[in-house]
Amino acid sequence: MSRAPVASGSDGDVLALVSETARRLNARQPRIARDMSDRLAREIDRLDVDQHLVELLHASVDANTKTIVHVLTNHIPIDHLQPTTAAVEYALRLAQRDIPGNSLVRAYHMGQDYFIQRVFEEVQGLDCAAEVKFEVLRHISQVVYQYIDWISLYVIDAYSEERERWNNARGNVQSSLVHKILAQQPVEASTFEAETGYRLGQFHLAAVVWSTRPEEGAGDLRALEEFLRSLAARWGAGSPPIITAVDRSTAWGWIPMGRRQRAVDVDEVRRAAEDEPGCRIALGLPASGTAGFKRSHEQAQAARAVALASGGRTSPAVSFGDPGVAIVSLLAKDIESTRLWVSEVLGRLACDDENAAVLRETLRVFLLNGENYGRTAEELLLHRNTVKYRLGKVFADGASPSTHDRLDVALALQVCHFLGPRVLRPTTAV
Repeated sequence: MSRAPVASGSDGDVLALVSETARRLNARQPRIARDMSDRLAREIDRLDVDQHLVELLHASVDANTKTIVHVLTNHIPIDHLQPTTAAVEYALRLAQRDIPGNSLVRAYHMGQDYFIQRVFEEVQGLDCAAEVKFEVLRHISQVVYQYIDWISLYVIDAYSEERERWNNARGNVQSSLVHKILAQQPVEASTFEAETGYRLGQFHLAAVVWSTRPEEGAGDLRALEEFLRSLAARWGAGSPPIITAVDRSTAWGWIPMGRRQRAVDVDEVRRAAEDEPGCRIALGLPASGTAGFKRSHEQAQAARAVALASGGRTSPAVSFGDPGVAIVSLLAKDIESTRLWVSEVLGRLACDDENAAVLRETLRVFLLNGENYGRTAEELLLHRNTVKYRLGKVFADGASPSTHDRLDVALALQVCHFLGPRVLRPTTAV
């Protein structure tokens, strides 16, 4: 592909100002990348369906913006570049999730527009004549266009190849039937059982399993599937689970529970997950029939959203039935509003510092234990008097949310327990 010429050596002043602009952009690069990825996730359909995908989007945007700044600073020809791993991996993951390729193309064009706006802000601040600013802006726009043209063609090719490979590899009939049920499209129970070997007329326990290991790949996916099968063998109904891969590090599964509803020992699942390094699992609640197949999956997805939003604060196994998970999964969908509400309810306890964290956790466990000092002390492995001292500080130093309903306070504390800094105020903001 031919490239438009860039400034020559005789345009040394322009190139120097291009480098200066790039250095100024570099100082803002982390914030630019964060704001850009937030905007893309918010405005482009299906890019925010999963917190892990949002994190991969940010990694791709961060890598691309760093590369552009580096190219502009050092006047590196586009033909000398290699695509960043993060950008390619994000394209592959979108292909594996059946997210349309035009979403990827649109993200690059929107990102280009956003970046040029930031460039314009920096060029406006240069100490040079207006016509020189124009040449600097023209040169940068040309380089950014060349980069976006090159990288978008590369990642779309990678996306297309992965989409074809993935569709051929993951078991089209079974995956198609599962997705039809989740999309509430008509599927005959007899057809589903004949094609998949799994019976819909029973109770199902849905699970989402994923790997947190950096070396994600086919080996990880096989390990996740084996983990689900081992759980099904341990307390399923004697028949195998149905499993469908979502991407190279995530799988959906349904464990058959038979015709009678049975309780699930989530603590046993947690112990099993702790024995599988890098394995995380989110569970729904047992539910019956075709509707239950879908509903239990929705619950498992909600539990996973809480686990991902917590930034590793939860255990390797999280259930929709765990205290607080169901309501926190709803509140996590609107973090900004939830953050404001938590601050209003908890006051000073909503600060992101160690002292507030200790008081929050003590009050949370105290309320969960029916305001019983002895049980609270036992759960926190503290002396009873220590619990009384901490709660005395909560109610004595003005930090207490005493004007709010106890239920609101307990819920706000659960939100902080799961989501941590995402819903807390930085200490400097107090």
